[in-house]
Amino acid sequence: MKKVAIIMGSDSDWPVVKSACTVLKEFGVPYEAHILSAHRTPEAAAAFAKSARANGYGLILCALPPTPPCPLWASR
Repeated sequence: MKKVAIIMGSDSDWPVVKSACTVLKEFGVPYEAHILSAHRTPEAAAAFAKSARANGYGLILCALPPTPPCPLWASR
């Protein structure tokens, strides 16, 4: 079975991804959580993504912290 990579921009995103890890564990899906910031370490984040398939990942989940709705989307 392929692994799932869960990507957080920082460890403060852990509350956002914790429940996803719990569900994956309950279903027996192998996963790894990584801290990779596209803003602070873009080269490392890109290298991880480029090599993910070769490293056995079948899915990459990226955490986004809760944010207010974007005003541009609210008008749609």
